[in-house]
Order: sequence, then C-alpha cells, then structure tokens
Amino acid sequence: MEIFGEALADYFYRHKKSKLWLYNNYGAPEEMPLTVFFRDEHQMPDLELLALSHCRGHVLDIGAGVGSHALVLQNRSIEVTALEISAGACDIMADRGVRSIINSNIFSHDFGQAKFDTVLLLMNGIGLCQTVEGLREFLAFSKKLIKPGGQLLFDSSDIAYLYKDLPRPAENYYGEISYRYKYKGNFGAWFKWLYADKELLGEIAGESGWKMNILLDDEMDQFLVRLVQINGPLS
Repeated sequence: MEIFGEALADYFYRHKKSKLWLYNNYGAPEEMPLTVFFRDEHQMPDLELLALSHCRGHVLDIGAGVGSHALVLQNRSIEVTALEISAGACDIMADRGVRSIINSNIFSHDFGQAKFDTVLLLMNGIGLCQTVEGLREFLAFSKKLIKPGGQLLFDSSDIAYLYKDLPRPAENYYGEISYRYKYKGNFGAWFKWLYADKELLGEIAGESGWKMNILLDDEMDQFLVRLVQINGPLS
C-alpha cells in the first residue's frame, strides 16, 4: 500500500500531479484523483457530512487516509483517534494537524482497555473486511472496541450494476473485488476489497447481534449504515 503513500506525499509535499491508477479484476483501470483525499468539509458529499453529524463521544476513524474526516471532527471539538495502515498517509495527517494517530492494521493493533463511542469507516472503509467472512469477523471484533450504547457508522455500495452485461462470479460474492495501485510505472500488490449490499449487511448484522439502520440511501447504489448492538443499551 505504500505506493498509495508515495502518491499522497508527492501531491501534498512536492505538488506533483502524477496520476494514481487503480486496477481491478472486472474491467479497465480507473484514475484515482488524489484531490479526493484532501477535501475540506465544504467539498464532502451529503452522505459523509451526515455520518460526521452522527459522530459522538470518542471516535475511532478507521482508514483515516490523510485525516480529512478526523480534522472536521477535531474542529467540532469531538475527540477522534485516526487509524491508518499507510505510514506515508500518517505522516501527512500529523502535518495537517491530526492530534491522535495510530499507524496500524485494525486487526493487529493492541487497543488495550480503550473503547470508543463511535467507530467510523467512510469512503467505503468497510471494504477492508475484504470478504463476506471477513465482514463477520470484523463485526465480532468491533464489539470489543465499542462502549455500551456505542455505534458503528460506515457507507457501502451495491455494485451489482457492474455485472449488468457480465456474469456474476460463480465462486464468491459479487462484491468481493481485487485491486492494485499503479503509480509512476510501478505496481503495488493486489489487495481485496468488499462492497456489501444492504440485504447482505442486514443478514450478517442480525446474525452477529447488531441492529442496522440505513441513515441515507442516495439512490445511486451508495448508502450510509448505523449499527448498534442488540443486547446493549440503544441510543
């Protein structure tokens, strides 16, 4: 993933405009505009602004990138810890003013006794689960991170439209996608990413002991989800 960090650093520190490409296992590569990672509050879509408005207490921002969402929360006097796997992105976050940063994989970091009121994953951050089974594991793992009455907030997309003229995969869920970055002629390693539709999320959330609410459906296959534990106090 450090090809990603290099591209972000070139953009932020050196003002270079080299293109970051995202290759996939279903079609042509797409350019990944680096500007999207550096948006301020006024440039964010309604879905992200709604998610930020629902954040409360101590927030864990997973997959924080260069800290754009964390900075909005800080400016609103909300305590936020930004977690990001890319060391390069974490350096940029620090230079942009994010105060609490963890450079780690969510599954390998030792949080000790720390618990959060809100766990936030935006820009389809739930994709880090990689697979349907990974989603089940993440929802079980998240219960250890969230205080009673706390919440998971994330957006996802139903990408069934990609298969309008193509057969769906026979061996795995159609929202399990493989990607890799290309930057300045260099390729990163392939990685998996999950796009979970509402029906699948509702089914797995229920099985895992969560109550699911759709806070926003933009009618363009993207939606915002709030999960709270069924057996915990709801708020």
